[in-house]
Amino acid sequence: MKDNFSSNSENYAQYRPSYPDEVFAFLQTILPDSKRAWDCATGNGQIAKKLVDLFDAVEATDLSENQLKNAVSHPKIRYSKQLAEATNFPDASFDCVTVGQAIHWFDFEKFYREVRRVLKPDGLLVVLGYGNIRVENEAVQNVIGKLYSEILDGYWDPERHFIDENYQTIPFPFEEIAHPEFEIRNTWSREQLLGYLNTWSAVKHYSDKHKMNPIDLILPEFPDFDSVNSVFPVLIRPGKR
Repeated sequence: MKDNFSSNSENYAQYRPSYPDEVFAFLQTILPDSKRAWDCATGNGQIAKKLVDLFDAVEATDLSENQLKNAVSHPKIRYSKQLAEATNFPDASFDCVTVGQAIHWFDFEKFYREVRRVLKPDGLLVVLGYGNIRVENEAVQNVIGKLYSEILDGYWDPERHFIDENYQTIPFPFEEIAHPEFEIRNTWSREQLLGYLNTWSAVKHYSDKHKMNPIDLILPEFPDFDSVNSVFPVLIRPGKR
């Protein structure tokens, strides 16, 4: 698995969008049990902190020490640095495994083997993510589109296409469960929106190569505004073991 976010973990924790409560209310209706969950590639613990309302205990893992240092603390959550494809958890120890905005970085075959090993016989895998941002301001959206498709063309990792395809093209060898559609909606200031754009992995790749932040290239045409509504489609694929 690639680690594109360790060097930007504080911004990641501050500016990445959070999944709505409705997602976890739905998850509660399909859970076989509520004893233990594993949040894989937890990052800053964004999903793990939601799971504490559903489970007695949550194991949260990530390969990035910096991400784990910036993760939210909670007595029900135990963080550890581990690879998604090889953990030290006992067999059949979890009712649910979640992975948010990260499965496209994994070795699918090895990860799914590990999921089957650690899930209980009736356990769930829940793949989560969010698609490309849509801003309800045409001028702002046009500038973001230029950044995404033109300036950063060639700087996105190949795995990004799984996000662009809404996780519908990832292999998913589980018994899929029907689900509602969800959205992440935020009202962001100009600073918050630019902060989010700075968390893109392609921005980091561009900066590493050219020793300059590509966000600076859009600032002259990036409109001034006090607030703007942003919308992300939630990508969700729940499945039974």
